[in-house]
Amino acid sequence: MRVCFFVTCLADQFFAEAAADAVRLLRALGVGVSFPRAQTCCGQPAFNAGHWDEARKMAAHTQDVFEGCEYVVLPSGSCTTMLRAYSPRLFEGDRPRYEAALDLAGRSYELAEFLVKVVNAKDLGRGLEGVRLAYHHGCHVSRELGVKEEPVRLLEATGAEVVPWEADQECCGFGGVFSVKNAPVSLAMADRKLDTLPEVDYLTSADGACLMHMAGRARTRGLDVNVRHIASLLWEARNG
Repeated sequence: MRVCFFVTCLADQFFAEAAADAVRLLRALGVGVSFPRAQTCCGQPAFNAGHWDEARKMAAHTQDVFEGCEYVVLPSGSCTTMLRAYSPRLFEGDRPRYEAALDLAGRSYELAEFLVKVVNAKDLGRGLEGVRLAYHHGCHVSRELGVKEEPVRLLEATGAEVVPWEADQECCGFGGVFSVKNAPVSLAMADRKLDTLPEVDYLTSADGACLMHMAGRARTRGLDVNVRHIASLLWEARNG
């Protein structure tokens, strides 16, 4: 089995080690990984901002870059959602591109989802025995992709305790352009998440955008919150 790894902008710029950990984990599980160097942004920022012509160009480029890949794996729920749910809408008047968008959507997976549904990974190692985690269900991951149980199941299989959190399924307030246009509301939503965060060793998620937002807000407030991408935690568990 081989996959093409779509690193995404945020992972490349803010969670580079987590992206590398995702590749290490896949290879350790016997999955061949290639990295198409022509890949760029998936187009979601432009799409959300209403600049659909620009988003369409990036989405078409992404189709071309990942054409022929058996699977496309992303360490980001939001970018996976762009490929699976939003990108086809950009090409509803262009039959060839629309079909290409649907084809790419059917081959694209968020990392944890891929590990459970395709690789059938059940035992990644018990390297997180005794570690207390709070898991944030990012909106795109849980609501758009329907990936809710898979990340938690993988984390619990490492020996970690996923601690109950009353706000675990609430939006963190980022939402890309939303956090810029509605900053006061965005920050209040992040504060709600942080104010209800239980005492844990790490706050984790399958979406780096959410982690970036909450980590930034925690630093601004002087809060001691350790943020780790799920890819890094799973690789740590596997690597002992």
